[in-house]
Amino acid sequence: MAIKNININSEELKDRLVAINRVTKVTKGGRTFTFAAIVVVGNENGVIGWGLGKAGEVTAAIAKAVEAAKKNLVQVPVLKGTVPHEAKAKFGGADVFIMPASTGTGVVAGGAMRAVLESVGVKDCLAKSRGSSNPHNLVKATIAALTSMRDARQVAKMRGVSMSKVFNG
Repeated sequence: MAIKNININSEELKDRLVAINRVTKVTKGGRTFTFAAIVVVGNENGVIGWGLGKAGEVTAAIAKAVEAAKKNLVQVPVLKGTVPHEAKAKFGGADVFIMPASTGTGVVAGGAMRAVLESVGVKDCLAKSRGSSNPHNLVKATIAALTSMRDARQVAKMRGVSMSKVFNG
């Protein structure tokens, strides 16, 4: 249950470059190179967004990706530097599994998943990706897993009961 359209100050957001892809178009006049960049932005306090930018130069592609990422921010729960519970998600061929970890574990995740988890503010968690290692699909699957998470306050509010009732039944 992610909250979309978050109004946040642009200075608080930090961007991380996940991947750059060089694309070649062959025409009768020769080869044309363009670049596609996928970027993750976050305030390291529960807000995350991703964006894709394509341009003739790397810097322009990254700038476009950052602007796109700032337009689709979502809020996700982060409790004491870790995720509230286990979550699985799938996007395309990418299948991800995220699990909470005790303090001091660090972020045990690879490539694109690590960038997303660190940008959102997770300091300790265990993560596994199966299937495709395509960074585009990994980023989308990881954000889908994070947005599917709910903390105890959200559950209590949805059910209309107190926090003690959520934990003690």
